[in-house]
Amino acid sequence: MNHIPRTEELAVPTASPPAFSQTEFRQALGQFATGVTVVSARSDSGALVGLTVNSFNAVSLDPPLVLWSLGLRSASMEVLRSCTHYAINVLGAEHQALATQFATKAIDRFAGVAWHKGPYELPLIDGAVATFTCFNRSRYAEGDHVIFVGEVERCTHRDAAAPLVYHASQFFTGSLR
Repeated sequence: MNHIPRTEELAVPTASPPAFSQTEFRQALGQFATGVTVVSARSDSGALVGLTVNSFNAVSLDPPLVLWSLGLRSASMEVLRSCTHYAINVLGAEHQALATQFATKAIDRFAGVAWHKGPYELPLIDGAVATFTCFNRSRYAEGDHVIFVGEVERCTHRDAAAPLVYHASQFFTGSLR
């Protein structure tokens, strides 16, 4: 007869402590080139919320799921944690100034930005390379961030748009052709 160990008998593996500093980790992560997005939403009072995010990624085609993450200390955390929907606006090469604006603290990030109301009154950035309207499906606290999983209800895109890329703390633009 096979013995099935009880929970208290199971050895739970744990990771070894990091053999690097936070600065070294950040620099190593920066070697992975990413696209640049602006996540946008509305607060319960109707105030616009938006921030630059480069942690965007696809999760599943069926159902259509995407993810992104946000630092626990972000001023936008409470709105994004509690809203039912948000939009992810993928930025193109012409949007470098917008990426910087939406990453700047203590300003009106929507000042001078061309946008229109999308589903659920969400602010969608005019000319975005792609937009994803997402139901705020799941949130997972991990380390010093929350991982948001959005179920995509609508999406749009522009073909052959030049991307805005972030690598080693710098923006890069270019043609895909």
